[in-house]
Amino acid sequence: MSARYAYGYVRVSTDKQEELSPDSQEKLLREYASKNNIIILKVFFEIGISGRKADKRPEFQKMIGLAKSSDHPVDVILVWKFSRFARNQEESIVYKSLLRKQSNVDVVSVSEPLIDGPFGSLIERIIEWMDEYYSIRLSGEVLRGMKEKATKKGYQMSPPFGYRAVGNGDPYKIDPDEMKVVDFICDEFDYRNSDTTKITRKLNDMGVRTRRGNPFESRSVERILKNPFYYGLVAWNGITFMGTHEVHYSKERFEARMKKIQTTYKPLKRRDVSSCKHWLSGILKCGYCGASLAYNGANRHSPGFQCYKYSKGIHTESCSISEKKVIAALEEYFEKLLSGMDFEYSYHSAETGEKISERESLLSELDKISNREKRIRLAYENEVDTLEEYKRNKERLQKDREDILMQLENLNKNNEDTKTKSDVLKNVQTVYDVIKNDAIDYDTKGIFMRSLVEDIVYDKKNGKLIFHLYIS
Repeated sequence: MSARYAYGYVRVSTDKQEELSPDSQEKLLREYASKNNIIILKVFFEIGISGRKADKRPEFQKMIGLAKSSDHPVDVILVWKFSRFARNQEESIVYKSLLRKQSNVDVVSVSEPLIDGPFGSLIERIIEWMDEYYSIRLSGEVLRGMKEKATKKGYQMSPPFGYRAVGNGDPYKIDPDEMKVVDFICDEFDYRNSDTTKITRKLNDMGVRTRRGNPFESRSVERILKNPFYYGLVAWNGITFMGTHEVHYSKERFEARMKKIQTTYKPLKRRDVSSCKHWLSGILKCGYCGASLAYNGANRHSPGFQCYKYSKGIHTESCSISEKKVIAALEEYFEKLLSGMDFEYSYHSAETGEKISERESLLSELDKISNREKRIRLAYENEVDTLEEYKRNKERLQKDREDILMQLENLNKNNEDTKTKSDVLKNVQTVYDVIKNDAIDYDTKGIFMRSLVEDIVYDKKNGKLIFHLYIS
């Protein structure tokens, strides 16, 4: 019989699981190959990586890509156990089917021999289900251990930027160099009215890098601004407690910042003011299609705004308005409000660190329920669970989902409007004073406008501007 060619695949998750070392696995693969007239062309090693998701295993992906290439370099892939190939049965079936059907490549476990025929396939499927069950059980035990540690006020997560771990679950210590960056970020936002885009741009211009050596992104800056850890609150997986680590800011400063973040309300797709051409950009909307009006300052004598969709030919109705006309109408509107004109407004609540943590935890639980629903469906489709078992599991998960949605609804009810029109008018006066003052810079005007005005719709057909105000 002519020799067959193979790739070997060796994976070790962690040194805490009962599994053979990489060298021991490789030795068993080579012994099997020698006895079965197989030539191993290359052994791929994956060290310290879980087998639950194939897209997180670069060597695995490289091996699969080579195995199914047009020149078909191998006939078989050798593994110590099927669990080394994949612990997620859905992925295991996909990759094995792909290799067999497209490239005629088999996956062989050197320690779990299978007989030919349907019965052998059944045994293989059972082994895969047992491997996945073990993986789920193991991750559950790890999570329970982490929760137990968190309930005893142990430090569980990676230290936030500005802190460093000291080991043994002890309170994190301040990293002086990183904390200088945190101070810069918070001071810029709290005291200089810089938005996250402007802060990010400044950090990168100064050559400051993240802990991993990458340029900062707006979301990195936003995470630092919203992290309650700096005033002492530790939050992990729905568990919160006041830690014993060194506190860097007061709770009052953090909550004032959260209120400011909420008052600079940012609807989906609205950019920060520092990345806009005008302090009204992103606020003015087209009355025909609802798109933003883009600023055009090319004509110095008559700068103005126009619907960007009209400019691209998406609709035929022009929605242009001059800058001078918009600002005059805005000032006139504020003056009428301050003179007693009636108005309506919406309310956006500002949440504390505890509320934010609770909301994020509940949303995370909803994601987990969605994953469990997919898993029980897969178990039913593969005839592991009966229809009755599937129905029971589905009903249980649906009840869990409803409970979490109810908790989210109660969280929203607790944030109902507690502000009056007089509170709104105080904000109107502040914003009016800011936009009337020529000495105040562009960014500050934009930030104050965004703390009061959700949007301004230009109804060109009827020649009027419709203002939507909010407060938090």
